[in-house]
Amino acid sequence: MRREEKLVAVMLFPGVDLLDVTGPPEVFALLRRETPDAGGYQVRLAASTPEPVVTAAGVRIVPDATYEQLERGRIDTLIVPGSVETDSDGRIRAVTDPEVVEWARRLAARSARVASVCVGAHLLAAAGLLDGKRATTHWSTAPQLAAEFPRVQVDPDPIFIRQGDVWTGAGITACLDLSLALVAEDYGEQTALRVARQLVMYLKRSSGQSQFSVPLEPASTTRRMERLRHHITANLGAQLTVPDLAAYARVSERQLTRIFKTELGMTPAAYVESARVEAARERLEAGDDTLDRIAAGCGFGTVDTLIRAFRRKLGTTPTAYRDRFHIRPGRAGPT
Repeated sequence: MRREEKLVAVMLFPGVDLLDVTGPPEVFALLRRETPDAGGYQVRLAASTPEPVVTAAGVRIVPDATYEQLERGRIDTLIVPGSVETDSDGRIRAVTDPEVVEWARRLAARSARVASVCVGAHLLAAAGLLDGKRATTHWSTAPQLAAEFPRVQVDPDPIFIRQGDVWTGAGITACLDLSLALVAEDYGEQTALRVARQLVMYLKRSSGQSQFSVPLEPASTTRRMERLRHHITANLGAQLTVPDLAAYARVSERQLTRIFKTELGMTPAAYVESARVEAARERLEAGDDTLDRIAAGCGFGTVDTLIRAFRRKLGTTPTAYRDRFHIRPGRAGPT
């Protein structure tokens, strides 16, 4: 027997980022294809008027409903996308139109949960929906979010963050990770994993844990850095000290550190540790290897070193992480 569809409302407004709007519905549509009896989602695009909305990409989208019409009923999930502009100094800044902010506030009051995509977090913050909460946004506007809304605990590192019934997602394609997490909560991890495979993506889950993913760091600007990153990922079990990496890149140790700071915003050691934590995280989710094997295979050497790295990066232990996120046959979504 097919379950009832969940209503997802996506806000539209002039200049909205196109992928913010279309990404989540694509994930939800794949759910229906993968599990026809799951119920799935009814997606409605809403704007202030019935007129077509011109997105930042120049693509015109016709709304399914107006904000006022949506306000008359209950919404299961409200998705708030974002929009940016370039100021006189060439800096990217999030746009917070007062009318859109007010409608976000009003529609959120009728929604079981609210999720912002990319710089849509700025709209939620302006509506007061992130006060006292930890939130993320696109890395380029995170300083703006922190400066303009000091009551929001801005964390630019995670792919997405859940705080109760309010979710915030990081930049652009992270809307897919966030949407998969919503599917996992509604229909279980196994169902979300099937959708993720169709998207050729890793499954990212909600947790309150950091969802740091090395491949999703801001794109580097030089081929040399790309080669370094690939070398690190392919040799996590090897010795990856600053001298080793400098020799591989054929630069001085000082220059290597400067390159990492400039292009990735962290030291070589911090990046290597993050890459190793990411690899260990995936092994904990997908397999039953012992902590000794994971520590050795990912380059930590000892279990104690693995545990300390997990506490620093994820705020938990490898064992607790596995208990929470290990995918087991027939397991339902997170409670």
